[in-house]
Amino acid sequence: MSDKAKIIVIDDDPDIVTFLSTLLEDNGYDYVTASDGQQGIDKVRAERPDLILLDITMPEKSGVKFYREVRGDPELRSTPVVMVTGVMQEFKKFISTRRQVPPPDGYISKPIDRQELLATIARLLGTGFDA
Repeated sequence: MSDKAKIIVIDDDPDIVTFLSTLLEDNGYDYVTASDGQQGIDKVRAERPDLILLDITMPEKSGVKFYREVRGDPELRSTPVVMVTGVMQEFKKFISTRRQVPPPDGYISKPIDRQELLATIARLLGTGFDA
């Protein structure tokens, strides 16, 4: 059994998935990937990751629908979720008007700042990170 934190990357852009997967692996994290929200929810239930990196705009099941489902599931709701998106300001405004679900645990805008992402992950997982 690995003592590395496991992070799931849910994004429909293969370049983003490759970038994030490489970054996570290079920094000592285990990872799994999903290319849409439906595949993501299935893998989150099966893999029980320590943290979720989630795109908003995806086919099959959007990041918003995925997020609502995770936050509504008693077994998954405590898993930290970081939105990784190119529409961050619009999403923050949208989610702040919703009362059904709490806001995500973090936001990272695209293009992704490597150090900001790693610092956010370390903060949420309670691990150290030296930039």
